[in-house]
Amino acid sequence: MSFTIAIDGPAAAGKGTVSRAVAGHFGLAYLDTGLLYRVVGRKVLDGVEPVEAAQGLVAEDLRAEGLRGADVAQAASRVAAIPEVRAALVDFQRAFARRAGGAVLDGRDIGTVICPEAEAKLFVTASAEVRARRRWLELREAGSDVELEAVLADVHERDARDTERSEAPLRPADDAVVLDTSDLSIEEAVAQAVAAVNAARDAAPG
Repeated sequence: MSFTIAIDGPAAAGKGTVSRAVAGHFGLAYLDTGLLYRVVGRKVLDGVEPVEAAQGLVAEDLRAEGLRGADVAQAASRVAAIPEVRAALVDFQRAFARRAGGAVLDGRDIGTVICPEAEAKLFVTASAEVRARRRWLELREAGSDVELEAVLADVHERDARDTERSEAPLRPADDAVVLDTSDLSIEEAVAQAVAAVNAARDAAPG
């Protein structure tokens, strides 16, 4: 029996951290679906046409170097707005989601488009200011001297692109548990996520 956990949310809300912890807690496979778009974005920066890059994606691409940079993030956000790119990556994500033993997927449209039948759905969010500060601290630790105001502007830009696109806009699924991490520690956020998944498992038929 497979048990799919869909975790969506905007950039730097903590969904990756929460998703990895939830996957570890329940012993499930984990897929950061945003990484698929980063791979495509990286290939586009290297001169590959977006749809061609998406159609040619293989699992080994997810282990490539240099997928976490700000330029790749922006490229990923741009290619994610292309319907043909999203369509090319749907089958990859759905196959992963229904693998034997279950899986955790995080992204922007897992609970609404990729896995609307997921047994558990979470929407992890936080205020734009909190998310920008988290990303800014990450970038500083990585050696970047970017200004906080620039990171906040980038967060607002990505939010607008993600929520206003015509294809699979970012929004909580109607039956998703919304988890606002603005004032939560990592431990508190993970605990609330685990509790929500346990509640969904208890309510699942069979």
